[in-house]
Amino acid sequence: MPRLHLSSGSLLWAGGCGTSQITQRQAMSDQMTDFAARRLTMVDTQIRPSDVTKFPIIDAMLTVARENFVPDAQREAAYVGDLIDLGNGRCLLEPRTLAKMLDAVNISNDEVVLDIAPALGYSTAIAARMAELVVAVESDEALATEAQTLLMESEADNAIVHVGPLEAGAAEHGPYDVILLQGGVERLPDALLDQLKEGGRIVCLFMEGDLGTVRVGIKSAGRVSWRYAFNASAPILPSFCAECVFSL
Repeated sequence: MPRLHLSSGSLLWAGGCGTSQITQRQAMSDQMTDFAARRLTMVDTQIRPSDVTKFPIIDAMLTVARENFVPDAQREAAYVGDLIDLGNGRCLLEPRTLAKMLDAVNISNDEVVLDIAPALGYSTAIAARMAELVVAVESDEALATEAQTLLMESEADNAIVHVGPLEAGAAEHGPYDVILLQGGVERLPDALLDQLKEGGRIVCLFMEGDLGTVRVGIKSAGRVSWRYAFNASAPILPSFCAECVFSL
């Protein structure tokens, strides 16, 4: 006679459906192991060869499940070396680009970070493993709601998602030690630069046609001075084009 097992409100018989459940759990475990292996490969072939060796960045990119922050149909492409177009003017930056941007601003664990246009929140989850607090700004309410859920599931308890215009930032939570932008820009609104602390850093991917340059800005005496970091490319974020007029 098969043995009876009690399980929180349900009765499960050994054998039969139990085998199916074990098979499903094994498949999920195998998939998680496969994605973990891909994360390691991403770090070893895309991040470290780009001269990014700071432990907090490597640890974060090995830990945060990038595949959870893309639509289901794009999970298999989560660890390729290209950016992922998420539609509606959003993208997931190339792992190399994001890692080098984080390396350039060198976030410490007592700093507050503003993350502009993180879509489903991958960059926010990464930064949250380095910073004291990360404030993500998303203008798309549906994306923001899903991002908040995903951040909670990834145990990024020190991250919040603010819904509002990207170009407006989130002054009520600032000023910020570091500002990140997850996409290309042609122009920056003064409202964002005003939210940067004295001595704070901002990293942007400035696009000129198809060519892009990542620059790091440091605020001193109320002005931001820029220096070249590296070359990259990404779609221009809505409201950050040269023709945009900022009226905040």
